[in-house]
Amino acid sequence: MRIVKKLDIYILKNFITLFIGTFCISLFAVMMQFLWKFMEELVGKGLGYDVIAKFFFYAAETLVPIALPLAILLASLISFGNLGERFELLAIKAAGISLWRTMRPLLVVMMILAGISFYFQDVVTPNAENQILLFRYSIMQKSPEVDIPEGVFYDGISGINLYVKQKDKETGMLYDVVIYNMRDGVDNVHIVLADSARLESSADKQFILLHLYSGEQFENLRSAALMTKNVPYRRETFVRQDLLIDFDTNLNMADNETFSGAAKTKRIDRLLTDIDSLKHDADSLGRGYYQDMKHGVLYVYRMDDIDKTDSLKACGAFQSVDIDTLFAHMTTSEQQATVRAAINRVQQQQMDVDFKAGIMKAQDAEIRNHQMKFWEKITLALTCLVFFFIGAPLGAIIRKGGLGLSVVVAVVIFIAYYIINIGGQKMAKTGTVPVEVGMWLSTIVLAPIGAFLTIKSNKDSVVFNFDTYKQFFNRLLGIRQKRHIGRKEVIIYDPDYSTAALRLQSLAEACNAYRRNWKPWLTLKILKETIWYRPDTQLVHICDEMEWCVEELSNSKSRNILVHLNHMPIIRQEPRFHNRLRHELRLTLSACNDLLGEIKQIQSAQ
Repeated sequence: MRIVKKLDIYILKNFITLFIGTFCISLFAVMMQFLWKFMEELVGKGLGYDVIAKFFFYAAETLVPIALPLAILLASLISFGNLGERFELLAIKAAGISLWRTMRPLLVVMMILAGISFYFQDVVTPNAENQILLFRYSIMQKSPEVDIPEGVFYDGISGINLYVKQKDKETGMLYDVVIYNMRDGVDNVHIVLADSARLESSADKQFILLHLYSGEQFENLRSAALMTKNVPYRRETFVRQDLLIDFDTNLNMADNETFSGAAKTKRIDRLLTDIDSLKHDADSLGRGYYQDMKHGVLYVYRMDDIDKTDSLKACGAFQSVDIDTLFAHMTTSEQQATVRAAINRVQQQQMDVDFKAGIMKAQDAEIRNHQMKFWEKITLALTCLVFFFIGAPLGAIIRKGGLGLSVVVAVVIFIAYYIINIGGQKMAKTGTVPVEVGMWLSTIVLAPIGAFLTIKSNKDSVVFNFDTYKQFFNRLLGIRQKRHIGRKEVIIYDPDYSTAALRLQSLAEACNAYRRNWKPWLTLKILKETIWYRPDTQLVHICDEMEWCVEELSNSKSRNILVHLNHMPIIRQEPRFHNRLRHELRLTLSACNDLLGEIKQIQSAQ
């Protein structure tokens, strides 16, 4: 029991060390994806380092639950791959400790990590998502940094178009400046021409101060009451003029409650409460729309709708109306007016239906969005367990540690999970499938795979023996397995060449006899080898004789004999439907003749 405890500590120590490294790598990878996604919103806003640091800190908090499953998958692959590569896993199994028992201490760690993932999603992530939305909204409202290009009109300042022909980047001076100031309206445009100018911001970053040198200013004097064609204007020449422009470049954060109604900013208890409220509101709205449609502009009165207290005369008049006759007695203009009125009523009702249908779809979309966020908190936490049961058995099967093959396998699995998860979320979002099915789709697909891998790896099933698949495809494609016999450094017993020569001669005769009697394409032969298959005793005898000769002569010091032994084929004894066996028998005869010749030379030399 004490050995098992030491083994648990050893496995935990190796895994936790690897997990810390893989978590940092995974978090960095998803942070880079986040950075590229929101790069355009951050560039050109003149944000300080403190603002950018806060933005990425909150982003990291939201990405921790996504990085955890990838880190667990990669750490389990590398951890068990290292155990297999160093033959430690083989020693553990030889001691009678199963793979499941080896994984058991890590299973406790996985449950803790799943709990941490759920805690982040339920407590930390909602506040972080709210802060990110506030930052994004505030950054979008913030005025950009003034970066005036050369040779084009710059309209980054509201109400002003600025043209600069040339700009000195070292001194900040602007040359050949043209300014169109339209803040007083299009009719009262102020045009300023200057030979040079210099731009700077005020200390509180609320204004831009533009120093103009050697220029002219033109201003229209049109007023609202002046409607004459000749518009007076004022022309002014200056040596230096300062133009003060309102331009707030500070980051003004929005109110903290601005996005409190978004689903991603809510905890799980509030999500459940809001889902019930949204469903109740949607049901009430649907019933109200039903009543409106029931008594809408296209409602057709039936006899059941007429009150029984109405007079028989009114009922008779209602029944005696002939619409076609009434329409035929109308004039052409009256008929056209009636048709237009009917079309208008249909269009009005159609627009009303479309408007109400849009509102109901928006309500349903909001409900599905809240339900998706609720199930996402649960499924993403369970993904930590699923990835562990996939990564640990695969690491034990691959037996390759390090960041090479393990990273490739982890990336392939994570991409497959990501595709399935995104597909399920899109189907749930559009209402193609129920929200529960869409959000649990990735878990439903990957959980049985993890269970299958764990069970088969724990039993050392041949399913994960790659040599089995190699032999299968070799048999399927008719690829002959080759021998690899080399010269032995230490030979205890020399081969008995006399007995070997007799056995080789007997093997050659058996091959000739089998070739004469073998007819592979007869229908009865094919049926016998498939449905009523029995071992071929003659072929079994040939294989036994061949293997005895190979085993005996492999102790020879002669290089030529070893070369001819490698030419001996490995004959399979299962059902045969190809002409490969005839070729293998020819190779056997050729190798036997060559070996007999070499043995005669050795015997004559002795």
